Order: sequence, then structure tokens, then C-alpha cells
Amino acid sequence: MSNFLFSAVSDVVVGTGASDQLGKMAIELGIKRALVVTDSGIIEFGLLDSATKSLDMNNIEYSIYSDVVADPPEHVVLDAVVAAKAFGCDGVIGFGGGSPMDVAKLLAVLIAGEQTLSDIYGVDQITAGRLPLIQVPTTAGTGSEATMVSIITTGETTKAGVVSRTLLADKIILDAALTVGLPAHVTAATGIDAMVHAIEAYTSKRLKNSLSDMLAREALRLLSGSIVTAVKQGGNLEARADMLLGAMLAGQAFSNAPVAAVHALAYPLGGNYHIPHGLSNSLVLPHVLRFNGPIAADLYAEIAPLIMPNQILPDDTVATTEMLADHFLSLAADLGLQTTLREMNIPEDDLPKLAEDSMLQQRLLINNPRELSLKDALNIYQQAY
Repeated sequence: MSNFLFSAVSDVVVGTGASDQLGKMAIELGIKRALVVTDSGIIEFGLLDSATKSLDMNNIEYSIYSDVVADPPEHVVLDAVVAAKAFGCDGVIGFGGGSPMDVAKLLAVLIAGEQTLSDIYGVDQITAGRLPLIQVPTTAGTGSEATMVSIITTGETTKAGVVSRTLLADKIILDAALTVGLPAHVTAATGIDAMVHAIEAYTSKRLKNSLSDMLAREALRLLSGSIVTAVKQGGNLEARADMLLGAMLAGQAFSNAPVAAVHALAYPLGGNYHIPHGLSNSLVLPHVLRFNGPIAADLYAEIAPLIMPNQILPDDTVATTEMLADHFLSLAADLGLQTTLREMNIPEDDLPKLAEDSMLQQRLLINNPRELSLKDALNIYQQAY
């Protein structure tokens, strides 16, 4: 076994209704004035009610910042910093999907130290500490609650990441009840996003290790076994709980064994056409699987029984990879998701520019099991069209 470093959140509380423990957790971390980072949809649907009630019961003062949007731009982070400092918060709570949790991570750092947002872009650029941080996901997809990564939109079509162990939360609450109201298409797209995290972690060229492999496998078992039920029977708490735990385990896996070409090709779709991240991943996943097959077929064959437990798989690993790619096309269609770029109204003439944009994601591409060129990227987009 080769040497490796594995990092993870220390405390994870799992249980339906567990969000009512938020106030107690805040006290344990010494938080007296919390900034709750969320979005307007969370407020509108009343998902925050149990959390704020818990804070009230434990005499935790709080202020709610709810201006986070999908693919949060830099100005949202900077506005939140101003709001947090004006309130005088001594702790941060991320409550929502990946975007509020990503913003919450950065806030905890930017409020506590003297570094600016531009100072911390990249890998291990955070030099100071952060405020106490609690993360409460309301979707089962990004795994952001468990990762050391925060992604911010830096321009009209560009994104940048902050990667640091400092971003790992102090505590996580996984409360399946918070995900019951998710629309079916959101459940489907975020669920496949989580599966991509696990698949790419398991096949990552860099930093793949036995712990990340274990988490990725269990994530795939949970996600594959529950995604159809969660989408088609949204009130099924058991399926929702499995999705939520699976997404977090996948987050822990890819936080240590980073994602690769699927994400690199998905980012330009989100940046240029504002396609939700999970759907962007789903659109390119089958075609990246086929591209990686000549190198990664053995690894794909190891996880295929977890993803397709009820199917008879061939002995040939290349054939298994093809079967896996076909499975994800069928799964997406069955879950009501679009399966081609044409369906997203992307002009075919834009594909060369998308390929060029994807090549800017070298932070991700270096993790791909098979080296990917500009020509390869264009070919994958053409297959996805």
C-alpha cells in the first residue's frame, strides 16, 4: 500500500429531524452569534424553520444571509462578508445546496483572517484559520458539506476553486426530512452528480487511495439503490436518507481523490449556458466513460456491479464499460433528464469553443485516467450532441 493523506470532517450527525440539534452544536463550538448562509428558495419553502427554532431555543443569536444564487459569483461572497462583519458573527452555518455551503466555507475564512478572496484561489493558499463552521445540506448531490473545495464564478463563463483542508467543516447535519420537498428533476440531476463524484474518485489518476475507494463504493451502492425511488417517490424518507448519506460519502471520496474529465467538460456547459451542474455532468458522463475505457475499464468493471446490481455483466471489462455508459444514458432518460446537448439548445457551432474552455480545467484534467487533448474534448462533445 502506498502512503497517503486522508482528511475528513470530524463530526457527522445523521437522522431524520437532526436539524433540531443545530443550536446544541453551535454551543459546542462556542458560537454565540451565527451567520446562516442560505438562498431565497430555502426561506420560501420553510426549510430553515426547524434550524432557526433550534438556535432560538439555545439562545444563539443569528442573522440570515439569503442572497446566494446558483454558481455564486464573487460579488455574492464579498457582499456576504460585509453582512457578516456588520453583524459581528463568531460562527457560520451553511444551509442549502452546494452554493450556500461553498459560500459559507469561504466566509468562515475571510471573516476570520486578513486574506482576500483573490488571495486564496488555488490549492492550499489559505494561511490563516477560520470561524467555526457547520454545514447542513438540503440536496443530495454536491457533497460540498464534506469537501475541502469551494467553487466560485469569476467571470461570465469562468469559475475558480479554493482547495484547502481549512474548508472542512467542524460538524455536518444530514437530515433527510430537509430533502423531501426537492423537485424530481433536481433530485435526479444532483443524484447523478453525486454518482459522478464517486466514479471519478474511484478512477482518479492522482491521490486515489484505499479509504477514498471504500467511500466511493459505498456511495455508489447507496445512490444506485435509491435514486429511482427518491425521484419517483419523493416522500420516501429511507431513499432520501440513503441519497443524502451517499452524496456525503462521495464528497469525502472526491475531496481526497479529486474529480477529472467529466467535471472539466461539464463546467463550460454551466458557465456558458447556465445548465445546472448535476445535469451538465450527466450529459457528458457516458461519453467520458467510453473515452476512458481503454485505460480505466478494469476499474469501471469493479464498480459496475454496485451501479447495476440486477444486471448480468459480461466477463470482458471493455464490454462492461460500454454497458455502464449505456446504463447512465438510460437512467437519465428514465429520470426525466435531457440526454443530449442538442436538447439543451446548444448550437453545434459552439462545440469547438466548449472544447477550448474545457482545456482550461487542467486542475481537473490531470486527474483523468486517460490523457485528454483538445481534439478528444471536441469529440466527446460531438458524441454528446
